[in-house]
Amino acid sequence: MTVGVIMLVHTAFDRAEQIARHWANQDCPVAIHVDSAVAQPDFDRLQRALDDLPNVTMFQKFRCEWGTWGLVAAGQMAGQILLDRYPDLGHVLLSSGSCLPLRPVSEFRDYLSKHPTTDFIESASVEDVPWTMGGLHKERFTLYFPFSWKQQRWIFDRAVQLQRRLGIKRKTPSDLVLHLGSQWWCLTAKTLSNILHDDQRAGYDRYFSKTWIPDESYFQTLVRKHSKTIESRSLTLSKFDFQGKPHIFYDDHLPLLRRSDCFIARKIWPAADRLYREFLAPPSEFTRRSDPMPQKIDRVFEKAVVRRTRGRPGLRMQSRFPIRGRENGVTSDKYYVFQGFDSVITNFDQWLTSATGLSPHGHLFHPDRVEFQGQQKVFAGGLSDNVKIRDYASEDFLINLIWNTRGQHQAFKFGPEDQQHVTELMARDQNAHISVISGAWAVDLLNSDQDFSTIRAKAALLQKTERAFLDRLRHPDTRATYRIWSLAEFTSAPLDCLRIILDENAKMPSRPVLESPKLADLSQLGAFLQKLKNDGMHPYLMGDFPLNDLPRRRYVNPPRSASGQR
Repeated sequence: MTVGVIMLVHTAFDRAEQIARHWANQDCPVAIHVDSAVAQPDFDRLQRALDDLPNVTMFQKFRCEWGTWGLVAAGQMAGQILLDRYPDLGHVLLSSGSCLPLRPVSEFRDYLSKHPTTDFIESASVEDVPWTMGGLHKERFTLYFPFSWKQQRWIFDRAVQLQRRLGIKRKTPSDLVLHLGSQWWCLTAKTLSNILHDDQRAGYDRYFSKTWIPDESYFQTLVRKHSKTIESRSLTLSKFDFQGKPHIFYDDHLPLLRRSDCFIARKIWPAADRLYREFLAPPSEFTRRSDPMPQKIDRVFEKAVVRRTRGRPGLRMQSRFPIRGRENGVTSDKYYVFQGFDSVITNFDQWLTSATGLSPHGHLFHPDRVEFQGQQKVFAGGLSDNVKIRDYASEDFLINLIWNTRGQHQAFKFGPEDQQHVTELMARDQNAHISVISGAWAVDLLNSDQDFSTIRAKAALLQKTERAFLDRLRHPDTRATYRIWSLAEFTSAPLDCLRIILDENAKMPSRPVLESPKLADLSQLGAFLQKLKNDGMHPYLMGDFPLNDLPRRRYVNPPRSASGQR
């Protein structure tokens, strides 16, 4: 059985010559249409290069811009040339200059000889197609598209909007059921001849010439009218990314292409010397009898699409900076945030290390310094302790810290005195495990040597800041794991609260807690809080602390002015 090959060429003419020669030397007649936009000297050079092959025909007539009728018209004319000159054709293959045969032509010919009446063309009803791109599905058939989507995008969009506003709706030929599919087909000579000589062809051509991307619908629709046996699949391997753009195959895709068992693949990079050398080499004695199985490599492409669109959780770099809300996870690993614990528990770092094995950082977001563990100046991945660098992109600082230490569990201290720019990120991060002793900042103020007016103002600011953070954690869209105790609640049963943290975070490297941590001296805290109340500041985040014994007059109320200002 003889197989005719149509080639649509517009660039990479040296590769087009190589492919055409490969087909022609295997007794497959070739009709090459060169895009009319190609310069005449380039066309002439390609024609001279193929002059020694009598079964290769070249012509140049149509502008074959993406999504336009010229692609269909070129295929029609090339198909007619092959049918007229080679009446013994069994099948006709439509390909491009970037299509590369992956298996010997003899195997391709043998495969088609076993399916002499089968048309291989992807053809799915418009109602059932899920892969159309660009926002135009049925409208590609009901509106007019006289303008180029690529070269005249602005007027293309305005024309679509105007037609929608005017309610324009073209009528589909009554005897056709619209179908879509890949433009790379292999039809029997009989089916192709019936399509090209259909009595209604002039009307069909007029209708499809004003549709959008007709090369994906013209033959796919008409084959349903004229074919007796359709295999709704293409024999040409072509993969598309999430934007509908074709994947390009490079030299390192050689094992992948071999595994597919496909006969032809597009789109091959013109400089992929190894692919052209390997696949166009003389055939070996080994013959594969398997059907093309592009499904074998579908999983690889699906993973590539996921990696391209979602990326790895928590990875940000120069070439990947996802828009907020579209990340595949905010950070790459779990981490633990402790707020207020270092104020309440004496030597909290040592206790946490002995109890869990974690080596916590200090206050990473302290306004004056970045407290890496061990007071390191530079931490994993080259993170600097420079405050200006951290505050330039504080969220990215935390994201990169977790990425650079993935596989380890990071822990750090946080508080209302720290920079609060990361609170939003931590709240929406499912990897964040946040434990808060609310109002613990009062313990630090209790032991402060500052005058009371300064302490009172600072207490009001810290409480307001912490309240905002707690409200964010309690918001319905929070994804972080969090636990909040008031200071009074925690100090009444500290060991029970700490065990809850260890139990809730099953992946924390927990160790048996042998003894309760040592708490700071809180004997004067009740009186201190009452003092704040008496001065007009209401400290409510600590819980209900008993008044205890009134302390000595450590603080002196400053006199009030007549206006009430201090």
